[in-house]
Amino acid sequence: VDDSITMRKVTSRVLENHALEVMTAQDGIDALENLHDRIPDLMLLDIEMPRMDGYELAEHVRADARLKHIPIVMITSRAGQKHRKKAREAGANDYLTKPYQEADLVAKVGEMLSMKLEPQQRRHD
Repeated sequence: VDDSITMRKVTSRVLENHALEVMTAQDGIDALENLHDRIPDLMLLDIEMPRMDGYELAEHVRADARLKHIPIVMITSRAGQKHRKKAREAGANDYLTKPYQEADLVAKVGEMLSMKLEPQQRRHD
């Protein structure tokens, strides 16, 4: 969940290259609408977004019996301790700072999902 289309595309591509199915949302409201139909195994949230930010979305997820089990990783340019603390208080399980390294994202997602993520083999046709 990120209001930057570039971040959504880059992050999606990285995860899809590791055989993960990805759904995206442009902000918290969009994400909540998507969560009516499908429940993800993990959420990656930006903090600063229009309409509903990452803190508010995390609080909604934690308050919903259907969703509260979903691990949440905040991904933001806000590196300060006060933002990390607020993210934890809102229900985030972990925190990555932008710009993140692809290997760090893959490692964090694999850890949160208890999976070993391997890059998919490219086909040479």
